[in-house]
Amino acid sequence: MRQFIVFARKEFYHIFRDRRTLLILFGMPIVQIILFGFAITNEIKNADIAVLDQSKDYYSSRLVQKLTAGGYFRIDRNLRDQSSITAAFREGRIKMAVVIAPEFSQSFHHHNKGRVQLLADAGDPNTATTLINYATAIIGNFQQELNGELELPLTIDTTVTMEYNPALKSVFLFVPGVMTLILLLVSAMMTSITIAREKELGTMEILLVSPLPPALIIVGKVVPYIVLSFINALIILTMGVFIFGMPIKGSLVLLLAECVLFVLTSLSLGILISSVTDKQQTAMMASMMGLLMPTALLSGFIFPIESMPLPLQWLSNIMPAKWFIIILKDIMLKGSGLQYVWPQTLVLVGMTLFFVIMSIRNFKIRLS
Repeated sequence: MRQFIVFARKEFYHIFRDRRTLLILFGMPIVQIILFGFAITNEIKNADIAVLDQSKDYYSSRLVQKLTAGGYFRIDRNLRDQSSITAAFREGRIKMAVVIAPEFSQSFHHHNKGRVQLLADAGDPNTATTLINYATAIIGNFQQELNGELELPLTIDTTVTMEYNPALKSVFLFVPGVMTLILLLVSAMMTSITIAREKELGTMEILLVSPLPPALIIVGKVVPYIVLSFINALIILTMGVFIFGMPIKGSLVLLLAECVLFVLTSLSLGILISSVTDKQQTAMMASMMGLLMPTALLSGFIFPIESMPLPLQWLSNIMPAKWFIIILKDIMLKGSGLQYVWPQTLVLVGMTLFFVIMSIRNFKIRLS
């Protein structure tokens, strides 16, 4: 019994000396509780919308104020004409556009009828449906208020248009999201295990005494996975198009180039993880647990980022998957070109360079 107690105490000491194990044991549950508690919600708040008020009178202004009073919507911009609606959607900053017909107040007094059009970005059909339901309920409440003020009953005709996904097919949301998750997890996990395996098997010394500099060692490890991950991306795109009917309205060359860029970002992240871990199991846990849940929750794939607390919205900006999903939706569903997706592309390029530089620095430190 005494030997067992000594052995168990030794294992406790071993765990407590390993800070990475303690981080996994105690840090990951705390992170999971925070993310699941704040990120998972079906309620949408502070959704950015654009307003095209062609009437600009008393009642149209009251309607706009009514839409933004509940905290569900906030006005990102006021549009000047119908042609600016498409550009606003392609920029990716708005989720819905509200168009108020001309002579809104005059229609109340002469015809007892007003016309409002709601256009939602149905690239995310669940979010689009929720926003349309919110807006329709608010407009209905506004109509009831006006019926108490006017002598004759008033009717507001609301026309709903689902842009980029009229049939509200959920596959148009899940194909970009699943593609992002697979490329990120597979690429990062495979590369993170690579260097860790060399360390664990004791073959790292052979690499360190070779004439190759650390940068070329990293490149040599990454090149095979670039090819394999790109083939994986082609398979996912082919299945999405021919099996699920996913459209590609934009440039196929630009789409493939963005896929290569994201693969490079994921691989560089995996190399960074492997350069700071010593065992395959630790590298796998870091890549799986540290990337899977945050990517699923904070990338906008499943839950709208606008509904999350502000700290989580800031945290989502460091997730490469968030920017790649925006690029995929813009190119495949909206037909956007590089002039619309260059900010997200620049973010991915910056992340890739940062991960590569940090990986090289860690290798140089180990060589010294």
